[in-house]
Amino acid sequence: MKSIIALLFLFIIVGCSTKKSDKELFDEAQKNLKEDKIPEAVTAFEELVNDHSDSELTPEALSQLGSLYQNKQIKSLSERENLEKAISIFKKLHDEYPKSEYAASGLFMAGFIYANELQNYKEAEISYKQFLNEYPDNELAPSAQAELENLGLSPEEILEKNLAKEK
Repeated sequence: MKSIIALLFLFIIVGCSTKKSDKELFDEAQKNLKEDKIPEAVTAFEELVNDHSDSELTPEALSQLGSLYQNKQIKSLSERENLEKAISIFKKLHDEYPKSEYAASGLFMAGFIYANELQNYKEAEISYKQFLNEYPDNELAPSAQAELENLGLSPEEILEKNLAKEK
């Protein structure tokens, strides 16, 4: 009788603690995005990242999560909090998944947000230089170089600078 109770208890524990697979969470997040259920998508992406850090889907989940924060989609956070969270996620993507196809864009996006959203040119410069050092042949390298050359300049100043070069 005790063994039956123990077995029943084991089934209850296992049944209650089953986590969703990485694929299930990713699909759930995608479905929520299509239905414009942003908080639910964020929750699913974060659960995937936290519970399945070794999944091949985690870098893409981080990339999409970073984009949601960058686009200030999390209404419970201030604009600045969204942007700082985006940078944190993009840096995590680069640092923890360096072989991922999303690693380079993560580092670039961190620099981009620093420069163009937060006007933190010192951190932007660090990110862009690191990007160019690590990914000199990446398709974003010319953009990173241009960003570096124009840090802190207004669009008018950039235009003026470019017109002066043509003369």
